[in-house]
Amino acid sequence: MIELGNYNKLSILRSTSVGLFLGDEDVDDLLLPSKYVPEDFEIGQEIEVFCYLDHEERPVATTIRPFIKRNSFAYLRVAEVNEIGAFMDWGLEKHLLVPYREQGTKLEAGKWEVVHCYLDEKSFRLVGSTRLSKFLDNESVELKPNEEVSLLVYRRSDLGWDVVVNDRHRGMVFHSDVFMKISVGDTLKGYVKQVRPDKKLDIVLQPMGAKALEPAAEQIFQRLREEGGFLSLSDASTPEEIRAWFPMSKKTFKKAVGTLYKARKIELSGEGIRMVE
Repeated sequence: MIELGNYNKLSILRSTSVGLFLGDEDVDDLLLPSKYVPEDFEIGQEIEVFCYLDHEERPVATTIRPFIKRNSFAYLRVAEVNEIGAFMDWGLEKHLLVPYREQGTKLEAGKWEVVHCYLDEKSFRLVGSTRLSKFLDNESVELKPNEEVSLLVYRRSDLGWDVVVNDRHRGMVFHSDVFMKISVGDTLKGYVKQVRPDKKLDIVLQPMGAKALEPAAEQIFQRLREEGGFLSLSDASTPEEIRAWFPMSKKTFKKAVGTLYKARKIELSGEGIRMVE
């Protein structure tokens, strides 16, 4: 069965002047318009396409990969606004509607916003929403500390940055755990710091413990190479001075430097860190 708003693998059934007709055991008349038809194809060949509704509300296929798919989140630009709602540029000819009822704050043309795409059960249309909390579920969290996760930054608060975790959960990266410049709309790799008893997720942007040392040490050593073998950083350097060079805490920096020192790759002095030739 074809799933609107998602990628489907369908067979090429026949070729016509308007394009290819695709199908599976349930559908036999989904059009892939001529402008999306690949140069080389064979009848019976399986092809992956994205399925959505065209301007006349008919199911149609495309080989274009949109910026967002059904049941996922993305940072999209508002292409236009009218009496119906806001229309987001999601990479397809027909824009994605965010009705006014689904706007947490009123959207403006030209602005960017994190949006969730879903299938409206009443209209059977793909729509967007900026009311993200109702699509984020932390009751089913099964993540473990230091587990790697994908992140989408969607809001800044006094405490830190709210992030969508693995396209499913809500997490928080506290300001005290941020050692690099981030902005709303950034897609990042993160790590679970802890799962609280109330299922809230604390997230960090670097691995913790022993897992953090190898990449941190390699990052410092690589920067030493780039700077001619010397960095004017030491145990006395402030966290702010370290962050100006590396996206890591002073604690991680000191442990990584210790790893390099034990491996006899660097020498330490009051002036800074020097690479051993």
